[in-house]
Amino acid sequence: MDERGNVVGVVAAKLNMAAALATSGSPPENVNYAVKSSFLLSFLESVPDVAAKLKDPGTKDGRFEDVAKSAEKAAVLVLVY
Repeated sequence: MDERGNVVGVVAAKLNMAAALATSGSPPENVNYAVKSSFLLSFLESVPDVAAKLKDPGTKDGRFEDVAKSAEKAAVLVLVY
């Protein structure tokens, strides 16, 4: 999220620790792969039921604490088996 609470990317995967350790000899730190929000927005706008529910981007800088609380409320973990 940016300082206005707008989504700028969505984490899609993280680097496999075992594979990185075997390849490089050291564990990866904070290595994630994300999808840019512009690509995600194009996809969401193509779904009529979803497009109608999208909010306009925020334009005012918010307090860090408020943006962080908003992010906590909006974040979810999606597991796919």
